[in-house]
Amino acid sequence: MRKKVVLACGECGSRNYSTMNNKDSERLELKKYCKTCSNHTIHRETK
Repeated sequence: MRKKVVLACGECGSRNYSTMNNKDSERLELKKYCKTCSNHTIHRETK
């Protein structure tokens, strides 16, 4: 089963991206571009 998750910037905390993730897996971490920081940062899955 897949669920929709929201990714938030690790530095400023703004929620920029949404994606799908498996329900059983651990929290997702991706390196994405943040418009607020104007930099590539780690984005983590939020609840």
